[in-house]
Amino acid sequence: MDALTAYGLISVSAMLLFYTLELRGPHYVLAFAAACAFSALYGFLQGAWPFGLVETVWTAVALRRWAGATPART
Repeated sequence: MDALTAYGLISVSAMLLFYTLELRGPHYVLAFAAACAFSALYGFLQGAWPFGLVETVWTAVALRRWAGATPART
């Protein structure tokens, strides 16, 4: 297994882990967004740009959910 494949395995595994933990708190939603961003990077580095594009969209969706779940600071 080369380094890029190992990176992809770790980032997608983290994405699945944090997705299952999202209901425990907004910090898990943020971690899911970060894992999505790492997975998007993997897709682009691997040359699978449609995968990278979809993961970029998931990153944006997760960040919006995180922003909505985080109390506004005044």
